Amino acid sequence: MTEVSVAKEEVAATGELVVLKNVNKHFGALHVLQDIDLTITRGEVVVVIGPSGSGKSTLCRTINRLETIDSGSITIDGNPLPAEGRQLAKLRADVGMVFQSFNLFAHKTVLENVTLGQVKVRKVDARQAEEKARALLDRVGVGAQADKYPAQLSGGQQQRVAIARALAMGPKVMLFDEPTSALDPEMINEVLEVMQQLARDGMTMIVVTHEMGFARSAANRVVFMADGRIVEEAAPEQFFSNPRSDRAKDFLSKILHH
Repeated sequence: MTEVSVAKEEVAATGELVVLKNVNKHFGALHVLQDIDLTITRGEVVVVIGPSGSGKSTLCRTINRLETIDSGSITIDGNPLPAEGRQLAKLRADVGMVFQSFNLFAHKTVLENVTLGQVKVRKVDARQAEEKARALLDRVGVGAQADKYPAQLSGGQQQRVAIARALAMGPKVMLFDEPTSALDPEMINEVLEVMQQLARDGMTMIVVTHEMGFARSAANRVVFMADGRIVEEAAPEQFFSNPRSDRAKDFLSKILHH
């Protein structure tokens, strides 16, 4: 057996899906990710929280290589992140990403937005892609909007389309980078409900969010970041009731009493 196949078998056995080892990232003089070690296992929901500027979004964006890292390593399902080209496109299909802004194609219908990647990247037959797209749009509660354009939808509906579009690729893991922060308050819950359901269905998820209720109810693990470092990680009930670090205590006292 080659070393690679042994490594892959070990990955399958341990269930490790996303592994960051000693990851560092600078923006100029700013050290935004400092010696990050983080392992996400299959089916796990990890919520990343922390003050603004702590490196949460950058961490999220390194996992599908929207940001390159300066040192360290990131593997997905036992494979290192590819640098560019076709392999990178394939990786991005394996790693679904949902951003603050919905990033939908304005000139394409909702249905076209959800079928496009399947056909172009996954090489799925157009009819199959459409069937899957309609099923997913139903699943996220916007099936009736399939023939509309994104501008005709509310922000909450657009974000649910964006989730359906990421799911259509059959990703191994879903990254959510503050998916509700651009939404009006009444739309936040409709997006969080879809995410809650995904979590219950066993989707591996890494979620950067300010929504502490979601962190409490959906996360298997809370990762608290400050100043580019992971300060502590714990199960939600442990983290929210009894944080170990002063930084986390300070952060929670500011947000939970308002």
